[in-house]
Amino acid sequence: MQQLKGTGVALVTPFHDDYSIDFEGLKRLIDHVIDGGVDYLVVLGTTGETVTLSSAEKKQVLTACLEYNAGRVPVVYGMGGNNTMSVLSDIANTDFSGITAILSVSPYYNKPTQAGIIAHYKAIADACPVPVILYNIPGRTMSNITAETTLSLAEHSNIIGMKEASGNLEQCMQIAAKMPKDFLLVSGDDLMTKALYSIGGSGIISVMANALPATFKALCHGSEEESLQAAFSLLPMNGLMYEESNPVGIKNLLCHMGICDDQVRLPMLRASLTLNQKIKAEFQKLK
Repeated sequence: MQQLKGTGVALVTPFHDDYSIDFEGLKRLIDHVIDGGVDYLVVLGTTGETVTLSSAEKKQVLTACLEYNAGRVPVVYGMGGNNTMSVLSDIANTDFSGITAILSVSPYYNKPTQAGIIAHYKAIADACPVPVILYNIPGRTMSNITAETTLSLAEHSNIIGMKEASGNLEQCMQIAAKMPKDFLLVSGDDLMTKALYSIGGSGIISVMANALPATFKALCHGSEEESLQAAFSLLPMNGLMYEESNPVGIKNLLCHMGICDDQVRLPMLRASLTLNQKIKAEFQKLK
């Protein structure tokens, strides 16, 4: 899975004012991030507002992304949930042509035990025709995948990595210290990327790479000094991306860049005037 090292970009799903999907905006975005040097695309993750898309829309977005990408970079597809049987049904009814791997979020809301999480992921990995990347994001799921659980699941032949968004560096170190040699430890937090690289991490699945792909190319593939400066350059903008929740901030930044509109679907709202002005001011500094 060397092709999934470096920067994966968690693509937003652009919308028109009427909340319909803006496929032209999606095409512009894909061209922008690939031209900027990202290593792979992540389609329909959290940043893609997947929970507000219908099943038909999910298929349309995946089909469009594969068409626009045209084989230029690998594609990782977001496929997870808190109903294991439903995820297995989705797997059975998905055409995986052109998909390199899936990114599967830990079950949310129903707060399973660690044994339940292991059983959930083993069922998915057994059924999925492409490799599986685990996704730990306790701030959204309200349950943590422990290092011990990750290492147990890493023994499965079809589980190739973990997107770690717990913000817990010690937990990441515990994984890195004992994970299989070819296991991918992927940062789920833009600002943690450099730290995870230092302990054996393999890259980032990034929000801000939607707007700043070249910065992440430098962070992941540049010299030590270039990488460090790229990481530091993210500091002023990073907090603004989450001030009113993701993907409100990144969509607003993309709007200022002329790539797509900043419309989001309810219950999310477009960036407030105050946040819009803050992001605009930081964007002007980037020019």
